[in-house]
Formats: sequence, structure tokens, C-alpha cells
Amino acid sequence: MAAAFTLSTTSSTISNSPSISPNSSKLISNFTLPFPTNPQKTTVASLSHRRPFQITNVLSSSDKTILHEQDTFISRFAPDEPRKGCDVLVEALEREGVTDVFAYPGGASMEIHQALTRSKTIRNVLPRHEQGGVFAAEGYARASGLPGVCIATSGPGATNLVSGFADALLDSIPLVAITGQVPRRMIGTDAFQETPIVEVTRSITKHNYLVLDVEDIPRIVKEAFFLARSGRPGPVLIDVPKDIQQQMVVPNWDQPMRLAGYMSRLPKPPSTILLEQVIRLVSEAKRPVLYVGGGCLNSSEELRRFVELTGIPVASTLMGLGSYPCSDEEFALQMLGMHGTVYANYAVEKSDLLLAFGVRFDDRVTGKLEAFASRAKIVHIDIDSAEIGKNKQPHVSICGDVKLALDGLNSILDEKQKVHTNKFNLDFSTWRKELNEQKMKYPLTFKTFGDAIPPQYAIQMLDELTGGKAIISTGVGQHQMWAAQFYKYNKPRQWLTSGGLGAMGFGLPAAIGAAVARPDAIVVDIDGDGSFIMNVQELATIRVENLPVKIMLLNNQHLGMVVQWEDRFYKANRAHTYLGNPDKEFEIFPNMLKFAEACDIPAARVTKLADLREAIQKMLDTPGPYLLDVIVPHQEHVLPMIPSGGAFKDVITEGDGRTKY
Repeated sequence: MAAAFTLSTTSSTISNSPSISPNSSKLISNFTLPFPTNPQKTTVASLSHRRPFQITNVLSSSDKTILHEQDTFISRFAPDEPRKGCDVLVEALEREGVTDVFAYPGGASMEIHQALTRSKTIRNVLPRHEQGGVFAAEGYARASGLPGVCIATSGPGATNLVSGFADALLDSIPLVAITGQVPRRMIGTDAFQETPIVEVTRSITKHNYLVLDVEDIPRIVKEAFFLARSGRPGPVLIDVPKDIQQQMVVPNWDQPMRLAGYMSRLPKPPSTILLEQVIRLVSEAKRPVLYVGGGCLNSSEELRRFVELTGIPVASTLMGLGSYPCSDEEFALQMLGMHGTVYANYAVEKSDLLLAFGVRFDDRVTGKLEAFASRAKIVHIDIDSAEIGKNKQPHVSICGDVKLALDGLNSILDEKQKVHTNKFNLDFSTWRKELNEQKMKYPLTFKTFGDAIPPQYAIQMLDELTGGKAIISTGVGQHQMWAAQFYKYNKPRQWLTSGGLGAMGFGLPAAIGAAVARPDAIVVDIDGDGSFIMNVQELATIRVENLPVKIMLLNNQHLGMVVQWEDRFYKANRAHTYLGNPDKEFEIFPNMLKFAEACDIPAARVTKLADLREAIQKMLDTPGPYLLDVIVPHQEHVLPMIPSGGAFKDVITEGDGRTKY
């Protein structure tokens, strides 16, 4: 993340910063808050209500709703009634519109859990491990666009959240985590279950707080949510000592935020001059390509309009899938990068203009940097100034909200096409025809071997039977890449995966978060046996909460992606990548159906290709949760593949584990 996001870590340290009043007239005219800070949430029935999702992450001259507290919030306390710090904390969450949290109790966070039982609007979905809780909060955020909230106790409870923080930071996910801490007088004494979680997580959070004054809680919570969802979203940690939770106080809900430095560094609306430069480059190009990432998920409509106006083909990163409809045969090139389609990577290789919107030129996309888009002029638009020029130097760069930039580009294009009907005519049909030839020559494909079920086919079948409308979460490995390739995502926030960090065990808890955030959606965790077992305990949460999460387990008894690398680069020498029982190699081990049975979840196993359709349909038709154990061959490889550090010329399109290399 940009150094601009580094703030002081304790509430007492930042108390002398210049203050910003939520009611400041300057801010009312110059800043648009991503969400209302305090939607009314007063009844249990309102749990199913979700705020309309809208993001504007930049300083703006618009007159839209901005930083203010709605007057409609009804507290269960009288205004001058003292209450515990934990009750102030929970009410602060309510005022931010929080309806769901993922919290696991412990000694240092018991007071917070007691306060949660007194809340009429916040539901706690109890995970069975803190890592499950933070991944579920991420799934909630990824599926809804709202900040996910997780809570854990001190010591090991807090350290179990660490992978989730790193994941959320790398993938730009809005997350607010609250941890209990030992009492202030015991901090630094190596007390029972004490870890300096603020220090542990400093480099993997966007910001963090150690609360040292109970009166700071309202301001800190307000700041935490603002930081989590503004600019480039990310995780924010609030560490609350137990004595602060127990201290009595009359809260001041009108405290101003103290983020003057951060506010001053938020990007301004994109310059019209720079946008005109981009349009000029587009008009001069013969082979332009859009390279879109996770930064475009909130600007899907604007992106579609831009493609409609320009006719430029679209390649998506792993994180950007769904920002443009993958089923659009004319313009969609699917995913690019290491396991991207040949035609997406061909398009970048041959392009003369690369429009990089909401991306960070990740190594899994670029491969060898010098060879990536080496013939192209590059336009880079991103909300985070630290990403511009970090890996690849652009010819034109705009630091700002992609949504506003696309809106500006579309306005310019509309105007030019109205005024200069004959002179301004973008026609890239010849270029698209060339790419279509590549699609015909190198389609995504797979082989079948007798009765064995190709994992790619299982995902294709799921896509067909769900009409491409399901929310898909995954673990990490081969199944993740196949799910990216063979399921067609047509809307943003359908695709939930650990991209930057690549955290195994992500899929099941992320599906929990998605099911809580979007209870009417079909939610399917496409998982591998290695990833699934890392957070298998969350089956208990799914059962107890009766969440309709479907689990399609592609079970090959191996760490598939590592096996693929062993096959390709290590002469197929197996180095601890077999997950079954070596003494009973012909048995499926462990028996995943027994895990489901232990948690009273219906389950079935399918081993033959002819039985697959019926098995998946039964999974989808069964009310509530369901586990389908799909046995697949371990010899399958994810193709195409550009080896790490390679270039397009090194792409591998043939072979599997049945071949010697």
C-alpha cells in the first residue's frame, strides 16, 4: 500500500491532529462518503435489509450526501446514561449500519460478546476458528461491497486473524477487525494471552488502533470504517483493552474524525485534459486492449458502456472477473496471465495500446516484465498512487477512482460522436477478427479419459445448471484456476477468491460470509481437498446457521497445483504432495462424507462422468447446505500455463501428468 496510508497507531497519539468536523461545510461540498454512516437499524426484521451499494472514493465537488450522522438512530440508552465501553463499541457498529459480525469469544473479548447479546440489530455468526471468522468477513465484504466485521480475543485469537488481514490488504477488501486486549496496566508484561497485535499487523493492515481512552471509541470506529472503505479499501484493526471495555462512560457521538493528512491525500476527480489524452491514444490505436482488475468491480456499468462506445476487447485479471460479462463472445477475452487464455495473452502481446484500469501489474499477470505489452503504449488508472509506475511505467497515468474516470471518458466519447459523427469513428473490427481467430485456434479445452470426471467439465456443468448466476468461492490451487476459466461470471461480486495471498482454506468460510450477505443467492464453494480440510470445522457453522452453502469438492487426493509443478519442473518426484493414506492408496482418504455426516449436512460422492449432471442437480435442489465429493484424476494440469517469470512465447498448451517431461 502507499506510504500515504500510514498513520499513528494509538488513539492517544493521534489526539493532537487537526480535527475534521463531520458537519464541516467544506467537506459537505468537497467529499463524498462511500456509504451513509448511520442507516436506521432498529428491528430484528431489518437484519435482512441491505443498504444500496454505492462507492465514490475521491474528493469531489458534487453535492451528494456526505459525512454526517443521520438523526434517525435510536439508542437503547438515554443520552446522558453511563454505559460500558463495550456497549459504546457495539452501538458504534450499529451506527455504521453493521447488521452481521463474525465473532469468536475469549477472555479478553467477553465484554464485547455480552454487549452483542444486548443489541437488537447485530447478528453474530459464530465461526469455529478465528481464521474462519476473518475469511467469512472477507467473503461478506467481497459479495456485498460493504465492510466485513470480525471480532476475536487477545493473544492466539488475534494472531489467528493475521492471514485474513494480509489477504484483505493484497486484494483491497474493506474489513474492520476488533480484538480484545489485556488490561492497559498489563500491556507489555507478557500477561496471559497477550500479543502486541498492533505491532504484529502494522505492515499488513491499512491502519490500526490501540484504544487507550474509552471516550475515543466513537471516533475511532467512525474513522476505522471510513478508512476501510475509502480510497483503496483495506483492513483496519481496533485493539481494545479489557478494562476499556468495562469502563463506564457517557459517549460523545459528535466527535470529529482526525484524518486531515489522509483526507488531503485522497485523489481528486480525474483531469479532463488527461482523459482527453486517453481518448486521443484510443483514436490513434489499431490494436487496443482493456486490462481490467479488481478496481473495476464498482464500475461495471461504466466499463460496459466504454466497451460499447469503443469496441475495445476486454481481458480481466483474476480479481477483475465479472466486472465485464465473461459470456460476451464478441468482446470478452476472459482471464489473462499465467493461467489466462491464449487469446487474452496474445492480445496483450500484440497490442499497441494497453488500457490498464484498476490493476497493479501483478507478477502472475505480467510474467517477465520487460516482455509484457512491450509494443504497447500504456494508460494506467488506479486509486492508489503507489501502484502507478511500481512495476511498469505508463505513458499516461491517472491517480483516481476508475468509476469517475470511465464516466468522464464515456462523456467525452458521447460528445465526440455527437459532434463529429463522420470524423470520429472507432473501428477495431479487424483487430477483433484477428483475436477471434485465436479463440478458434486455442480455445479453453480438456480431455476425457473413460469414466473419469474431468474437473473442468464439473465446473462447466455447474455453470450450465446455475445459469451462470451463482456466487462462487474457492480455495487455492488447480480448482481455483479452473473455476476462473470455466465458470462464466457476468456480474461483479460473483467471484470470491484469495488472489494476492493465495490462502488455502479460504473457500468454505468465504462462502459463509457470502451466504450471510446475500441470503437469496446461490452460493457454491468450489474447493479442493487440500484447501477444504484447512477450515473444515466451519461445516459446523454452516449447519447451525442453516446457511444454504453448496460445496462442490474436486477431490484428487493431492495438492494438485504443486503436483503440476512437480510434473513439469521436478521430474514428477512427489515431495509430500499426496494427501491420501499411503497404506490404502485405492481408498479415498480422508472420507469427506464423514465430516459432513458429523455436522448433519447431506452429502454424496460421484465418481463417474455419466452420473455427474444428476449429482450436481441434486446438490442444487437440496434445501440448505450440501457437500458433493467429486472424485477427479490427479494427473490433470491447468492449461494454458506461462511458467513463472516467462513470456507469452513460453506458453504451454499441451500435456498433463500422464506425460514425462
